[in-house]
Formats: sequence, structure tokens, C-alpha cells
Amino acid sequence: MTDRGRPPAGGGWMLSPALAGAVIVGLVGLVAAFVMSRPEPAFVGAPLLLAAAVAWDRRPPADADGDDDAQPRITVAADETASGSSAAPTVAVRIAATAMRHPDAVQVRLELGGAAPVDAVLTPRAAARIAADVPVVHSGRQRVAAAQARELGADASWASEPAEQAELERVVRPRRRPVRSLPLPARLLGLTGQHVSTRPGDGGEFRDVDLFHPGDRLRRIDWRATARAGRAGELYVRRTTATSDAAVHLVVDARDDVSGVVADWSRAYPRPALSSLDVAREAAASLAAAYAAAGDRVGFDDLGGAQRVLPPRAGARHRERVLRAIDLTTATGTLYQRVRSPRLSPGALVFVLSTFLDDQPITLALTWRAAGHRVIAVDVLPARDARDLSARERLALRTVELERRLRLQQLQSGGVELMPWADVPAREAALRALTGGGRRR
Repeated sequence: MTDRGRPPAGGGWMLSPALAGAVIVGLVGLVAAFVMSRPEPAFVGAPLLLAAAVAWDRRPPADADGDDDAQPRITVAADETASGSSAAPTVAVRIAATAMRHPDAVQVRLELGGAAPVDAVLTPRAAARIAADVPVVHSGRQRVAAAQARELGADASWASEPAEQAELERVVRPRRRPVRSLPLPARLLGLTGQHVSTRPGDGGEFRDVDLFHPGDRLRRIDWRATARAGRAGELYVRRTTATSDAAVHLVVDARDDVSGVVADWSRAYPRPALSSLDVAREAAASLAAAYAAAGDRVGFDDLGGAQRVLPPRAGARHRERVLRAIDLTTATGTLYQRVRSPRLSPGALVFVLSTFLDDQPITLALTWRAAGHRVIAVDVLPARDARDLSARERLALRTVELERRLRLQQLQSGGVELMPWADVPAREAALRALTGGGRRR
């Protein structure tokens, strides 16, 4: 995968701040020596002006006819993801900053992963062969690497205009956890599927033995029960329950993305750590794949934007659409408020995946529960690391935790069931409890 940056039109050379400063300081020194009638300021200003004159004489040649190809070309390419450790895979990135005018050096600005940008001054040969291993910590769409370069003249006194930034983006699929226990809605309204419903039909478990009625199939006649009854002219049939599918709606709250390291919540470049949106993508992808494998209808919605909702449907093509939408879910960073709650299929099972740091997911979950849906709130906030916090920040964190705990209690009092995802033992126990008690509610 390669992205090439095109240089701006009419690019030329610019004086560096060091050369401009040398001219200004040299002139000030000469003027001060003349005014004060002392030679010491001239001893400071004269060498600076002499160095500026030499740098001006060695200035690079101007571009002919404003040729854009004279600007450096940036190429960013990536190899396949290295196998290494499955917990922290890496992407081998190759960056080539090709100089076009034979400068003395090339200044390259690199942004690798989510780290802060780094400036490096390299020789043209070294700038054309830059290799780095970028760890892939997060899932979803992300910028793996970005590079920007400009050429430097003699003694860095001249610099060309920087070329446009070349970027390399990738969509990293979240890890799918096996889900062995699948909670179901209180009522199954589908006509096909693998789950046993409560209405009579074909394909399910044994229900009862009843008299033969018009419309019953002859192959369902239970001759043993008919013989035991001993009533002439009466036939008995074995009735079974019908199989049905469930309508599952996954609602991901992607309005914010907070890291497990609390001290990085306000930093522009947080340290590599698992974030809440990583946990949400993993949970949504795992649940979508598990329910789709069971023949259920799966839908998806993102509270972070106004994009179109994917209604619950079955089939391999729709499953890939849902998984692709989960992969592309990114944090918007804006407080987007829903005017009205999205409409769901009748009798749908709703999973609300959120950090529950504000009231909007609480309101939507309680609204859907009041409409008769079974709602499961999935807590995707990772374990908090508060080691680098000050005393005041620890107090603020305790206040946030208390407000969040009150919101979760409000959900439980409204009939919404809770399930943590980041904690594996608690998640497995919650799934078993939700699977065993959901249909009996």
C-alpha cells in the first residue's frame, strides 16, 4: 500500500531563520560599534555578516520555469503485518524521501502510529531508505505512518518548501472472542433459525400429544398413543415446538475513546494502551459473528454520528457489512445528541456498548427497555490505571467513578441487564447468567 505526496506548485527556496538572524545580529553589531565607537560589537557582527554572505553566494539554483518535480518526493509503503507476538503485532514501514536537487541534507518529519511527530535531518542517501516497525495497538481505521520532507542547502541556511504529507492508513480488524453462550430475546418472532421457540411447529423439541386436527400431517400420527387410548375413530399426533431466529441490534457509543491509563485522557498523544473503543469493537465483532453463525438477524448502529442504521438481517453478505461497519467505527470527539431514539425491530435484543460516562446511552437504553425490548448494557471501559495521577486528579476520578456507578444502578433499576467485557471471568459468568435467565423473564 503506497501513498505519494505531490509537491506544491511554484516551489522555491526559503531563507532559514538562522541565516536571517545572523544578518540581523550582524547589522546590529556594526551599528552598535559605530555608535559606541568601540570595536567589540563589530567583532561579533562582522563574522555573522561574512557567514551570511558566504551562504548567500552558495545559495541553491532557482527552479527553472517553476518545475514542480524539483520538490522532494515522499513514498510510504508497508509490508505485511509481522507475525511476532499476537498481543502486539507490528507493521514494517518503508519511507523514501527522494531529493530532486542534490541538497546537502533532507529534513524529514515522521509520525509513526499515535506517537508525537519526530524531526530528523538526514543525508539524501539515508532519507531515501528509512525503515521502522510500528506497533499496532488499536483496531479500526488508523494512520500507521506519515512523512513530510524538505531539502536543506549548505549549512542549513536555505530550505525548500515542504512537500505535501504522505500518509499510510490501514483498517485493523478487531480480535473476535468466542462467545459460547448467546442471550436471546424474551420472545422469538422469527420464522426460521436454530433456537427453540414457544409456539408449535416443525423442527423443534417435543411439545405434547394431542388429537388429530385438520391440517396436521399424517407422518406426525403417534400410533402408540392412539393404540393406548383405545378410542375408535380418534388419532393422536406428536406436536413439537418451532425453531425461530432472534433479531439482535448492536449499538456502539463511539462518541469518545478513552484509554485505560487515566493520566492520558487529556493528552494529545497518549501512550499505547487498550482503549474503550478497542474493547467496543472487539465485543461488537464477537457478538455479531456469533449470532450470525447461529442464523440470527444482526443489525448495527453507531451513536457517534448520523450515518444510516443497518437493520437486522441474515445472510453472509449482510454479516460482512455489519463487520465492516464495526471495523470503520472511529471516535468523533463531538458530543452528538440523538433527537429521537432509533427504531428497532419488534422483540429485538439490544446490546448497548458504551463507557456510560454521560447520560445519553442511559436514556436510550431505558427508552428501549420501556418499549418492551430486552436490553443488555455492555461496559467497555477498560481497567483504570491511576498511578500517575495527583491527589486532585484522583479525587476527580473518584467523582467520575461515582457518577458512572449511579448511572449503572439506574439502568439496573429500569430493567436493563449489565455485562462487563474487558474482564474475561466476569464476562463469561455474565453471559451464562444472561443466557439461562433471559427466556424465563
